[in-house]
Amino acid sequence: NVAMPKWGLTMKEGKITTWLVKEGDTVHKGQELFEVETEKITNIVESSAGGVLFQIVVPAGAVVATGTIVAIITEPGEQAERIEGIRMGEPEEAVPPKAAASGKKPEKNTGKSFAPASPVARRLAKELGVELGLVPGSGPGGRITEKDVRKYHEEGPPPPKITPLALEMAKQAGLDIASISGTGEDGKITKADVERAIEKKDEPEETAPQKMIPFTGMRKAVADNMYASLQNAAQLTAFTEVDVTEMVRFLSLIREEYKRDESVRVSYNDIIILAVSRALKRFPIMNSTLVGEEILLHDSVNMGIAVALKEGLIVPVLADADRKGLLQIAKETRTLAAKAREGNLSVDEVTGGTFTITNVSMFQVDGFTPILKPPETGILGIGRVKEKPAVYKGEIAIRSMMFLSLTFDHRIVDGAPANAFLETASRYLQHPYLILS
Repeated sequence: NVAMPKWGLTMKEGKITTWLVKEGDTVHKGQELFEVETEKITNIVESSAGGVLFQIVVPAGAVVATGTIVAIITEPGEQAERIEGIRMGEPEEAVPPKAAASGKKPEKNTGKSFAPASPVARRLAKELGVELGLVPGSGPGGRITEKDVRKYHEEGPPPPKITPLALEMAKQAGLDIASISGTGEDGKITKADVERAIEKKDEPEETAPQKMIPFTGMRKAVADNMYASLQNAAQLTAFTEVDVTEMVRFLSLIREEYKRDESVRVSYNDIIILAVSRALKRFPIMNSTLVGEEILLHDSVNMGIAVALKEGLIVPVLADADRKGLLQIAKETRTLAAKAREGNLSVDEVTGGTFTITNVSMFQVDGFTPILKPPETGILGIGRVKEKPAVYKGEIAIRSMMFLSLTFDHRIVDGAPANAFLETASRYLQHPYLILS
């Protein structure tokens, strides 16, 4: 039995976007079977055994829970009992292959929703800007090879198949045959296809319909997770305004010190990660996750860092943030953010978080109420740094101020320790040298 795999503690279900083999095909161990889209990544599942793909139980497009039997592989010649409906097995704990792509859907194109291709062909198509769905595949089962991609890039798309009569009719009518869909054998354009195109050309133009955005994929997953988070946790948000003038000076000092080293690029967010990770070590209850009927206190801080994408929101995880210095944090967070935007995060880089930071300081936003990322206990929202009049040493002075918003699960932690944690993190940002104490 081939089951829907479970990648990480929080994965509960997956959507099969496409099958890469057909029923009756011979498969070998390690061969790519199907592609799965989760709330975090899209990945290809490989066969754990060799044999014959006897039955595809769950079709492409279906969403099923982890552990659901999606296919049956048998020995050659073996006649197994076919499965009807949904049946549970054991979820496969698998490390996704290197072809993983985080936060991205399978390539979509005109004509077909997914183009089966080798990993090398996919990488080459991305480098050359070639749309895989338009490339004719010469491999087994129409699979696109590296050679196919190079040929398409150099020679362009093959001319459409069309009957001589249809070609002459299209020329007289001034039609571009590339815009005509063929209904003949192997997509050949026929006389009837051209006649329909001529009729459509003569029809008066209709008002374009309103634009519709499919509520699917990452956007749907984010929505489901946020709604479930609000429904399943007692969320409370505490706010505080912090004088971060010294943090601003500290950042300026760091940038001046390393201005000739292009490999060092430190931001406010990096300093905040450093300060918050140290504060979490003093308040272990805030660095915990709810697992069933138990609260798990973590020995290390795996800091989630929210990154906005066009498709939605993803939270890469900086492992062992409490054991790293500022420059290492800056380097690794920049790498994670770049991989997130390129869709190259692995499963390990989006799971296992113990606390999350979400920063909107790049916008003109002072404060907000972040929503918890289950099963974590807390999430800290960071507002913009704004210069404003404030009381400093008994006098009115222009200071750099910033709002912090801490949302926590009141089932796990009470207000007093949560607010004490927020106060400690604020003090670290107000006086960055205290981080070293």
